[in-house]
Amino acid sequence: MRRIGTAVRHPFRVLRSVLPGAAIGLITAALAVGVGELAAVWSGPNTAPAIAVGSAAIDLTPTPLKEFAVRNFGTSDKLVLLTGIYTTLGAIAVAAGILAMRRPVVGLVLVALFGFVGAWAALSRPAARFGDVWPSVLAALAGVGAMALLVGSAQAARMPVPASGDDELEAKRSDAEALEPKDPEAKDPEAIQPSLASHLPPWARDRRGFIALAAGTAGAAALTGLTGRTMVNQRYNVALKRSRVRIPAPSRLAPALPADVHPNVAGLSSFMTSNSDFYRVDTALVLPQVDPDAWTLRIRGLVDRPLELSFADLLARPLVEHDQTLSCVSNEVGGPYVGTARWIGASLADLLREAGVRRGADQLVGRSVDGMTIGTPVESVLDGRTGLLAVAMNGEPLPVAHGFPCRMLVPGFFGYASATKWLVDLELTTFADYDPYWVRRGWSRLGPVKTASRIDVPKPFAHVAAGPVTAAGVAWATHRGIDAVEVRCDAGPWRLAALTPSDSPDTWRQWTCELDLAAGLHRLEVRATDASGAVQPEARADTFPDGATGWHSVVITAD
Repeated sequence: MRRIGTAVRHPFRVLRSVLPGAAIGLITAALAVGVGELAAVWSGPNTAPAIAVGSAAIDLTPTPLKEFAVRNFGTSDKLVLLTGIYTTLGAIAVAAGILAMRRPVVGLVLVALFGFVGAWAALSRPAARFGDVWPSVLAALAGVGAMALLVGSAQAARMPVPASGDDELEAKRSDAEALEPKDPEAKDPEAIQPSLASHLPPWARDRRGFIALAAGTAGAAALTGLTGRTMVNQRYNVALKRSRVRIPAPSRLAPALPADVHPNVAGLSSFMTSNSDFYRVDTALVLPQVDPDAWTLRIRGLVDRPLELSFADLLARPLVEHDQTLSCVSNEVGGPYVGTARWIGASLADLLREAGVRRGADQLVGRSVDGMTIGTPVESVLDGRTGLLAVAMNGEPLPVAHGFPCRMLVPGFFGYASATKWLVDLELTTFADYDPYWVRRGWSRLGPVKTASRIDVPKPFAHVAAGPVTAAGVAWATHRGIDAVEVRCDAGPWRLAALTPSDSPDTWRQWTCELDLAAGLHRLEVRATDASGAVQPEARADTFPDGATGWHSVVITAD
């Protein structure tokens, strides 16, 4: 129990006094979110208030916290963020509803602030339009209206009101008095706020009317939310158009994979990573749905002849098939954010030569449809490596999650410096004149892939039979290639692993090493040497600002 002045407040009475306000706040928030979802049918999925706020939150999140999210939640980081946003919104809504029962203006202002924050977040996006604010504005108006009606009905029905610190009279009211039926037409100035209740119909001025009004508002919230989300998914889903895309046969095929490019070792990663298993790390809370029929790519900036291509124009160009391992700068030592795929696309270097790169242009900035910017050295695009405007991945049109209808790929760089997804714009500029998205957040201006290796088999903490044991894994140094992989056990001498034949310098190589382990606990370590002779360093470094370093190790038990 809690004492207020000379009165004793029972916990049940305190809880009962805040429940109506908490319910009003949650119902109001649900309706606001639902109306915002419905309005986003016309302005686009990224303009729904929660999505807009989440996208702005990603941009404002400090780099260490972003890395923590990627490291601990992986591809579920966006789900965790949205869950946090909705949980925070729910908590604020509960507080607003409770406050509104005593101070209606305060509650209504909090609801209006929800709309203001959503509108600001929508306008903060790089590709924002003024119309993007409407889902948040309409959501706030719906929320303010719903809260005014529900609070007015609750007060007219003499629902319990939360006590303030000096409200001794309220503290002394008995449960029986609080539950006593009241005349809905009564004009008790301490219980009724005429500005909120005077326009309510008679049926909404008692407890039954309040419950009916609350239930109806909750139903409207569910209806608008589900309808809005369903219509957004239908209107902006490009799955059908993607299924109709036919990728022309490449004019230049990738070499056939060597027959023994993948050792037959259970648990070893596939040489080619399937589209469904390929990692995804980006900032898009909602996958951009880009209509290939309306898609265009501009090539502009420091060029002699600006170009604009449609998707049909891009498919009509000579296409190149190329195998490439792609890795993320957020990949920790031994981490999963690396994969190999067979890509098909138009030559990026050929397009830049057609546009005519002007002297002094040293940075190629790719822009995504959602405003993401990624910068790549121009000299690396034009030095003979196979940079692509990719339209296909592993024999099918790019999955939406991996950039449909077009993404950029330049071997030798981490994805944050070479692999713009949902690409719509290429600008030739200079590093001195423009900092792309990740550079503005402290990451290295250049992002060359570091020499790395990983033990796939045995798994960490595995139990294996004592005696002969096969260790296996992958190593990569994209565009340089791997020349050697070494393995050691319990800090003993390094042993050369058996490497599979190289597909190309742009793909990883798989390795195996036969060990003879005595019973007990063992620590296995691996290191790679790339084709330039550089050995993977032992010193551990974090992923920020230019990629992790260190030897991968696993601890296992031989029984």
